[in-house]
Amino acid sequence: MKPLRERIIDKLIEHGFVARAELDSMLAKYTKKNIGLGKILVREGIVSERDFMIFLSQELHIPPLDLSRYRVDPQLSGLLSEAFCKQWLVVPLSHIGQTVTVAMADPCDIIAIDNLQSMLHSIDIVIATEKNILMSIERLYHPDSDLTEKEQGPQDDEILLLDENAELEVAHAGVFDEENIEEAIRESQTPPIVKIVNLILIEALSRRASDIHIEPCENKLKVRYRIDGRLKEAMTLPKENQSAILARVKIMAGVDITESRFPQDGRFGVKFRDGEVDFRVSVFPITFGGKIVLRALDVTNLKIGLDQLGFLDEPCVQFKEAIKKPFGMLLVTGPTGSGKSTTLYSILNQLNTPDRNIITVEDPVEYELEGISQIQVHPDIGLTFAAGLKSILRQSPDIILVGEIRDYETADIAVKAALTGHLLLSTLHTNDAPSAITRLRDMGIESYLIASSLVLVAAQRLMRRICPNCRVAADIDEEILLEEGLSKEEIARGTFFKGMGCTQCNYTGYRGRMGTLEVLVPDDTMRDMILSNASSDEIKEYARSGGFRTLRENAIQKFLSGMTTFEEVLRVTAEEEEG
Repeated sequence: MKPLRERIIDKLIEHGFVARAELDSMLAKYTKKNIGLGKILVREGIVSERDFMIFLSQELHIPPLDLSRYRVDPQLSGLLSEAFCKQWLVVPLSHIGQTVTVAMADPCDIIAIDNLQSMLHSIDIVIATEKNILMSIERLYHPDSDLTEKEQGPQDDEILLLDENAELEVAHAGVFDEENIEEAIRESQTPPIVKIVNLILIEALSRRASDIHIEPCENKLKVRYRIDGRLKEAMTLPKENQSAILARVKIMAGVDITESRFPQDGRFGVKFRDGEVDFRVSVFPITFGGKIVLRALDVTNLKIGLDQLGFLDEPCVQFKEAIKKPFGMLLVTGPTGSGKSTTLYSILNQLNTPDRNIITVEDPVEYELEGISQIQVHPDIGLTFAAGLKSILRQSPDIILVGEIRDYETADIAVKAALTGHLLLSTLHTNDAPSAITRLRDMGIESYLIASSLVLVAAQRLMRRICPNCRVAADIDEEILLEEGLSKEEIARGTFFKGMGCTQCNYTGYRGRMGTLEVLVPDDTMRDMILSNASSDEIKEYARSGGFRTLRENAIQKFLSGMTTFEEVLRVTAEEEEG
């Protein structure tokens, strides 16, 4: 295997940062000056210091940290000498148990790492820029110098809990060893643990993660982020800190830290940069402890409309026409994580006016919407979707949102509500739009009720966008495109791109996601087909004769427009091909 430095060089060339000949010339220029690879690239203007830090983070799976936003604990100054820190461009950040977390400018420097391990035994490494490390060294060893918090600039990447009292609300069930519980509580409120949890949240939000997975393993605590629909390992933490870190998150979420046998749910909100983010927290008992998943719900997303969700023009027009109707049922289908809730919330946000009474029954309530009455289901006390929906009908609503139609009772009440003067929005788990009709029929709903109540069914998926920063033209074999149903005229008109991978997209070639839809709007003929119990395939065949576009056809239009890749089209619509 090649040395680490050579592997990094190969990756730099592969990602297009620099050509081999140009890099060899630069390295020869600095041969006798003992300067690190990163500093050479920065000096020569090949890459910025921050971009190189993010590049190394992705390649080495070491988390980056912006030290300009980090307050260094002066008590750590006794771990390493100031001269040592300046020589090797390192700074200690926290000391938990036997492990010291150290920021390094060059994590490829094996000699520096060996020296650190000989002095500190166990270390965890994060990456920071040289400039910020030198600034942190100054703060650590000269806390009374002129470098004040004011001079550091605004703390843009700080996390601030919206409910400061949440940390004081710790329940005690008296089931486990009281001494261990108290120790976990005490440690969870120490500055190192608070900083670690804040770092996990800050890095997740900075990388646009939708979910944070904190997973206890046999010998470590693993943290992964879901970015643009894909899970990526972000960092590993010492096993000895697991109890304190999990307790910290559970306290923030307002759940009982003494309970480890049953699943738990909670939530908390934070202020980050210029906005507010709610975290929905799920705790699940597994073999090595309580696994925690945090779902980030950006409150600013509530302000977006259908036009900003990335749909093509035609589906948006069909949606807008459907929600103008005074009553009827509008369904959005798709698997978990396909963006159904975001679409429905966007519709509710558009319909939310003072002259309308809007009520929702959800599990869970993801976003809290001003001006809308929202109910959280609690099946353990009998408050199911069906029970909640029955009560809602007595509140004289204009518009009703049911989080999901799961059973006959809920479906029956929903359909009858849609027929008696209410616009009802809900979701179903089906692969395509026509299958929603079959699903309702399988639940026991009479065909005449389906035909009379349904105004629109949409099937939805989320596709990754090509990163605009590293987008380049792509060559695709015409035969492959023809095999997938594209015409020669479409291929001739299309513009094909792919992402090379850069710091802005974490070297994936994709940045952000957009929705793709197939929308089924029943007409009189289709209603007659529903009444005669036509199959979903027959309904789809008829709809296509009238211009209905399937999920794959909609996704292909995005590909032909240069918004995504052909590989992404095939990935997102794979089940359509299997069907």
